[in-house]
This record gives sequence, structure tokens and C-alpha cells, in this order.
Amino acid sequence: MDGTYTGVVDRIEDGEIAVILLEEDEQVIEQVDVPVDRLPEPARTDGGVLSVTLEDDEVVSIEYRADATRDRRESAREKLDRLSEKLSDREE
Repeated sequence: MDGTYTGVVDRIEDGEIAVILLEEDEQVIEQVDVPVDRLPEPARTDGGVLSVTLEDDEVVSIEYRADATRDRRESAREKLDRLSEKLSDREE
């Protein structure tokens, strides 16, 4: 698997391993695990968005995408707000 993909930090295991989900056309296609210290500092949190380049199935570069991370978090927050509004409408 070669190329550059959007990656999202799914979780950090034991403070040492970052589990990154690789996406293509907004669908998860692969999971890669890398030591946390290979991640840029601001990406060391769940939901961090990255550009991940693979060569011969090995991660050769990781770049943090601050704008994409912010956009995804905002989108998730908006979805939760809409769901919350729908639930509160049912309770009335």
C-alpha cells in the first residue's frame, strides 16, 4: 500500500502507540499503529487529522493538519448539538 492518505488518530494505547485510521473517500480503508513519539506534538490526541504517507506498507511521513482537525471537531460538535435539540424536542 503506497500513497498519501488522510489519517485520523483513533486512540492512544498505553500512552505509547497511536492507532491511526487511514481514509480514502471518507471511508476507513486501513489501520496503522505507530509510536506516539512519531506524531507531531499537536496530533497526540484522539481525533487529530494527519496526512500519512506510506511506502511499501511502511509509514514514511506524518504531517498534522490543524485546519482539518478543527473542521472535523466543529462538524462533530454541530452534529451533537442537532441530536441534542431533537432529543429535547421529544421531551416536551
